[in-house]
Amino acid sequence: MALAEHDSNFTKEAPVEHSIALVTGTTSGLGCAAARLLSAKGYRHIIVTGRSLRQVQETAAQLGSETRRLVFTPLELELGTPSSVQSAIAALVKRGTPIDFLLLNAGMVPGKARVLTPTGVEASQAPLIGHHQLTVGLLRANLLSPGARIVITSAEPARGGVPMFKYTDAPAFAAKYFRGDQTAAVEALIRNGPHVKYAPNNAYADAKLIVAWWAAALARRLPTDMAVYAVSPGASNATNVARNAGPLLKYLMIPIVNLIPGMNQTPETAASRYLQASEFGTNVSGQFFASAPGKFSGPIEVQRQPHLHDRVSQEAAWQAVVNVSGIDLCNPSLSAVS
Repeated sequence: MALAEHDSNFTKEAPVEHSIALVTGTTSGLGCAAARLLSAKGYRHIIVTGRSLRQVQETAAQLGSETRRLVFTPLELELGTPSSVQSAIAALVKRGTPIDFLLLNAGMVPGKARVLTPTGVEASQAPLIGHHQLTVGLLRANLLSPGARIVITSAEPARGGVPMFKYTDAPAFAAKYFRGDQTAAVEALIRNGPHVKYAPNNAYADAKLIVAWWAAALARRLPTDMAVYAVSPGASNATNVARNAGPLLKYLMIPIVNLIPGMNQTPETAASRYLQASEFGTNVSGQFFASAPGKFSGPIEVQRQPHLHDRVSQEAAWQAVVNVSGIDLCNPSLSAVS
């Protein structure tokens, strides 16, 4: 379903007046572009985050200078470090103002060598674990407004058909190695654990597919008026997201893509997809939006590939993330700021 205002299945909703946004990964690339666009759209308070407090303070100052609006508040947030996420949540709890638009943008393309975080998570999977912890913490603390919109970054490889990228067939992987237990299979992918042969592009495709499944599962757990969408920003190579990418991607595919008209776009154009999704209605909550088949830019549309809509895979992804993070939305014994 392509999203256009004449489509009867599409509901466009205006952002909340005097709205407040939080954007992860804003020290460069798409996150920085998105924060700038949110300011132009009239958001009155934009919380910008980054791994280093110094860097995110510099980003907030730079954005303020560029936009001539003093609406940017820096917040240190290292998604791969649970204690950093908890500290960020505690700071937001102390601030006490609900967020209207939560943009979970931070991510990375993995490098040639496998990297695990100190908590044993494959590096390209780590942002989702941190985003899960952040989102659940904000929900528990009632720090998302009643009609809040959540957008999380996925990518074109999650839908399949992207050269050099191949996601794992999770049901087949589970059947072969985990006696059909898809939760165990997805957890193995997140940890790059047993029976997973590391290949950077495939690890990235798996990470972005799990993001799409997670968003679908979260949609079923949100209050009625809230909504979440997984969104591919499309090709935008003038960012740092591929800084750790392998040589084939960095020195072959990206330069080729840059030469093909319509196959690349500016960070601002890519980031505008996030803002477009922030105005979608609850009727498409949980959906994955990306380019049309065979394209990497242009209008976004709901992706209909069957593997994206397999509820067993979606719930397995949610439970795997819960297992890895130790945090479930419906577990009242865990405090948002403990």
